[in-house]
Amino acid sequence: MAEQVAAFFSGIPSHWIALSLASLPILELRGSIPWAILAGGMSWQGAFVWSVIGNFIPVIPILLLLEPSANYLRRWVIFDKFFNWLFARTRRKGKLIERYEALGLLLFVATPLPGTGAWTGALAAFVFGVRFRLSLPIITLGILLAGIIVTSVVVGGSTATKALLGVH
Repeated sequence: MAEQVAAFFSGIPSHWIALSLASLPILELRGSIPWAILAGGMSWQGAFVWSVIGNFIPVIPILLLLEPSANYLRRWVIFDKFFNWLFARTRRKGKLIERYEALGLLLFVATPLPGTGAWTGALAAFVFGVRFRLSLPIITLGILLAGIIVTSVVVGGSTATKALLGVH
């Protein structure tokens, strides 16, 4: 699979691919760091830096633009239903944030598992009313911690990570 991804992106520098993968929801740096190191041929330092930057890119727009965008789009039934679903899902996943507030947000973003990360953390910060001035540094620290965890697992030679990516 990693070879197919590499072929698709051939000609594009690995650091741009890592940055792009890290900025996508679901993948974030959990997907970009393993790809960058195992398939993209990047050093662990480069993979870490470019993936952290890429993962951070959507955070400020989400934190600043989610509320006005949601308020505007909710005028239409389809978007209202979507935001109701999205915010209800976030509340269910965000029990840690609801209970422990800033520390919960940090742990939520720093945990490199599906359904957690910067995208969902920024969404949860909005849903639970965490102010921008508090949520931005906490999400940033969470991204850094998640990056350290993922990089350590990949560099440590995790056979599970290599098997997941189909790299031998």
